[in-house]
Amino acid sequence: MRKFMLLCSLILLIASCKREEVKFSQAAVKKEMKKKAKNYLPFTHIELNDLSGFKPTGKNWKIVGDVIADRTKRRTVTSSPGSGILLNTNDAKKNKNLFTSFDHGDIELELDILVPAQSNSGIYFQGRYEVQIFDSWNKKQPKYGDMGGIYQRWNKTAPKGKEGYEGTSPRINAAKAPGLWQHLKVIFHAPKFNKQGKKIKNAWFEKVWLNGVLIQENVSVTGTTRGGVNTNEKPRDPLMIQGDHGPVAFKNIKYKLYEGNKFKLSRLKRAEYKSVKNKLENLDTFPLVKSEKTKTFTLADVTTKKDKKMIIYTGVLEIPETGKYLFDAHNGGVSQLFLDDKLFINMRGSNMRNAYIKTTQLKKGKIPFKLIYNQNAPWKRGFTLEVEGPGMQKYSLQENADWMTNDFDPLKGIIIEPKDKPVMQRSFVAHNGVKHTHCISVGTPQGVHYSYNLATGSLLKVWDGSFLNTTHMWLSRGYEQLGEPIGFKVSLHGDLEFAKLENENTLWPIPLPENKGFKQLGYELNEDRMPTFSYEIDGTTVTNSFTIPEGNRQLNRTITTSKARDLWYKIAEGESIKTLANQTYIINNESYYIDFSANKDLTPIVRTVDGKDELIVKIPNGSNTINYSIIW
Repeated sequence: MRKFMLLCSLILLIASCKREEVKFSQAAVKKEMKKKAKNYLPFTHIELNDLSGFKPTGKNWKIVGDVIADRTKRRTVTSSPGSGILLNTNDAKKNKNLFTSFDHGDIELELDILVPAQSNSGIYFQGRYEVQIFDSWNKKQPKYGDMGGIYQRWNKTAPKGKEGYEGTSPRINAAKAPGLWQHLKVIFHAPKFNKQGKKIKNAWFEKVWLNGVLIQENVSVTGTTRGGVNTNEKPRDPLMIQGDHGPVAFKNIKYKLYEGNKFKLSRLKRAEYKSVKNKLENLDTFPLVKSEKTKTFTLADVTTKKDKKMIIYTGVLEIPETGKYLFDAHNGGVSQLFLDDKLFINMRGSNMRNAYIKTTQLKKGKIPFKLIYNQNAPWKRGFTLEVEGPGMQKYSLQENADWMTNDFDPLKGIIIEPKDKPVMQRSFVAHNGVKHTHCISVGTPQGVHYSYNLATGSLLKVWDGSFLNTTHMWLSRGYEQLGEPIGFKVSLHGDLEFAKLENENTLWPIPLPENKGFKQLGYELNEDRMPTFSYEIDGTTVTNSFTIPEGNRQLNRTITTSKARDLWYKIAEGESIKTLANQTYIINNESYYIDFSANKDLTPIVRTVDGKDELIVKIPNGSNTINYSIIW
């Protein structure tokens, strides 16, 4: 065994880092997140108090209050009375599909889905183009028929076995274990037709996310997929949920309908000045370089270079429809936006980290606008201005600015991938909106990985698939210093995991940056190069080791304690925790399983604190071993 003592290096690192970067208080995180404005307009919700949001259908569909699906039993689900959940019971004699009461063209849809073991369904946009719903847990190479796949088209006249064509597989398998709630988000665009009714553009899926992972992008569908209600194509029709392939449940269904609305910019004038100061005052003192009329609104030619420049755009903004509009701006220099001759956005930026979100009511018609952008320092540059409104999908007002607005793609960049042995990487790790600075991520050849917080001795997140994207660490100056997990990840509670409590009702202590009573002892590598982490807390020595069983998306954890005295251990927390048979628990909102059945002498309890559930267990005095599995 090789032993690496990290204590000295950790002390130096902790001393050198800004204390405000090391935040562990979940209460502080939630308080901070509430301050942040949402960067999107509200969705329309389908209220699941009854089936009034849908057209009349078969009796296989009903509204319930809760559902549980045993992950070991095929197509089995039980429910309890109430509201808020849409359930397909899969009654073979009554099976029918379900259609929404509204029609749609372009749409953004979000919902949560629960799929029992080996069950199957599908969401058909306009009743014609299917995003597959399937129990795809543990599939190494997902296909078009797996969870989140765009299903095949079908040619009945083709030779047997060759009827299927097209179909698009998910980029990675982000499907959870059966019986867990999964989140699906889809941006779909209907086919477009000219005035004569001739199709001029195919339907296409702009993006599909499953459990927060982008799994489909820019997928064109030349016609209806197999199982659609019609083979003809139309500008509008209802959503359809398949009801004859197995039980499935849905909740939190919400959507936005888009009409292709956009602002029109006209009478554009662009003036370019030499930037001489970090201010937007006395603009007439800035040296004018050139002034001209233009048909293009963009700052990309300036923000992609390290020039000191100020650009002033003036023109007319035409608003397509009266209603509420959201402006989302990011700025690296100094900028101001005037609407109707009034100062609307005033930004002083720094390396694109300055964000400004504002909503306002605008009337249909034309108003003057002026944008001032001052790139006064080469390292302070970049600008985006996105807008969303009635019938208007969020988009960038700038032309040629796609490079600035694309989502970070974890599948591209500087990738670390373990091959025949585990790999460890030190980095900052983002967890529940907080950047943790003293972390190590462990990647394994089995494809199951985890991030561990050395400063608190806690597990932050687990995931499967590829290991780590280190682009934000090593590209350029590595400003973010983040290691980005690749694949479908689950975040754990991230608090100190052991604490002294007077009784089971005592609040769990909030860890502080100085971590009083906590001492990191480093880690050891076994013969397979898997680490065992050790630390002391209040005189008790704690070790953490992890193993991965073959064939399952699962992380097994073993914790030992010596000289334990009056300690409690927090296993998990979530918006709700359900107790199943044999000491197995479902942790929602992240939605994963904890299997605690290996501990015959330890019995966890579920308690509710400040509106959330915690799964905790009392540790007997002396030496103990805790074994449990995380399954997702």
